[in-house]
Amino acid sequence: MKLGKKDFLSLRDFSREELDAILRVAAAQKPLARSFRLPASHPGRVLACIFHKPSLRTRLSFEVAIRQLGGTSLFITDREIGLESREAPKDVGQVLSRYVDAIMIRTFKQSLVEELAANATVPVVNGLTDLLHPCQVLGDILTVVEHRGSIDGARVVFIGDGNNVARSWLNAATRFPFTFVLAAPKGYEIEEAFVAEATRAGSPAYEVVHDPREALRGADVVYTDVWASMGQEADKERRAKAFAGFQVNDGLMKLAKPTAIFMHCLPAHRGDEVTDSVIDGPRSVVYDEAENRLHIQRAILSLLIPGDRTA
Repeated sequence: MKLGKKDFLSLRDFSREELDAILRVAAAQKPLARSFRLPASHPGRVLACIFHKPSLRTRLSFEVAIRQLGGTSLFITDREIGLESREAPKDVGQVLSRYVDAIMIRTFKQSLVEELAANATVPVVNGLTDLLHPCQVLGDILTVVEHRGSIDGARVVFIGDGNNVARSWLNAATRFPFTFVLAAPKGYEIEEAFVAEATRAGSPAYEVVHDPREALRGADVVYTDVWASMGQEADKERRAKAFAGFQVNDGLMKLAKPTAIFMHCLPAHRGDEVTDSVIDGPRSVVYDEAENRLHIQRAILSLLIPGDRTA
């Protein structure tokens, strides 16, 4: 099967049925990949990986994913391209489409990804922007399904600011029937305009709570992220003061359901947003979550890029 879209830029671009299809493919491919029995369905296909931000999980998971499908990858930094300075996104999209079979980009501006996709004739995948992190959250949902059986009806509590991961969780809530709760200090919520747009797209069950203890009561999933994301280092001290009391520790975890799992997209600032006892504890699924980035992204690539009909 193939998806009804050329690109993977935002979860809101896809229906519940299409997202479920990606999850099913990922779940089916996972044991095959682990046992080295995954068919090389995309031999000779080339994925261009453009990075404006350093990465461990994004780079390795995408490069391993295309190799497991039988293809290869090219690692490209902004030094080679100079997007919006040396080269116009329109030109880059057109030229790369003559060389490769798909493009993954990890960058700052969502508008840059969208402009690149609009001018490329091959699929473009959003590896991360300051606005959204769709591959991460779909991998998170796969992890929740594995540990809980389904995302439906879950209470997902995100303790942190309304960042790219939180926005993608809100987008996911427009497609899947779960409750998304953002526990953030006042002034660090998801922007009202983004919430309004998400609501028009699907009426998510969304709550904003300024007391993490209140938010965690009845939680099925406890999620946190760094308080200062990449590019916000200058604001680190002010954010640390604002988020005092929002650290996920053993005391807060006790307020969630006994069956609740702990998630973090990594990298983690241990001792800041989460304690070692939680992230290394029995309820933590952070490494399952990190692995599932590989399986979700491989599924996305396999559905977007034309494959070998004989494989």
